[in-house]
Amino acid sequence: MREGTVYLVKYIRDIYQRFTVLIHEVLKFAIVGGIGFVVQIGVTDGLHLGLGMGPVSATAIGYVISAAVTFLGNRHWAFKHRQGKGLRHETLMFVFLNAIALGIQEAVVAIVHYGMNQTGGVAFNIATLLGIGLGTIFRLWSYRKFVFLEVEDAPSLAEQVKPVVTGHGEAHGDVASMMSDSGAAGSGSGAGAGSQDGHEQNGESRHPAPSVR
Repeated sequence: MREGTVYLVKYIRDIYQRFTVLIHEVLKFAIVGGIGFVVQIGVTDGLHLGLGMGPVSATAIGYVISAAVTFLGNRHWAFKHRQGKGLRHETLMFVFLNAIALGIQEAVVAIVHYGMNQTGGVAFNIATLLGIGLGTIFRLWSYRKFVFLEVEDAPSLAEQVKPVVTGHGEAHGDVASMMSDSGAAGSGSGAGAGSQDGHEQNGESRHPAPSVR
């Protein structure tokens, strides 16, 4: 029993270490989304149930206001560790993707209100919650994929050193081996030069200079 508990704890720890970044991002995204949810529900209900504005228009206005709040929270907290491509790119992609998410939410509200003829406040809030849930799943995936990008790791030394093709057609990717090869070649040439000088000296000793009479 104890071994099984230890194994389970190690398994949970390994899973947590493997998905640490994703878990933290999801938790922070959920907190930011919760704040945006409160803002959206408050604005939407105030406009539709309080002021009598149409459900689709009230949903759109509430969504735009909550999207501004969540953009600030996601950019400066939830996905702060990601590099992105600058404020302009992030803003444009954020607006574009939120337009799609808004379309998902509007479609749910319109189907419930007009298609199913459920015009009460409870049905409206249920449709809003369902639309927010579907839109949130889409936003989490799209933000990580297109808006707040992962930081690219610096290339390792092995990746920076490219293979060098020598005159013999052999590829050498290790600098140390290249240096050792060049050192061996230099020592070999030195030895050859030394042996040649020795032969020349021996040749001079075998052929003495003629005597002068």
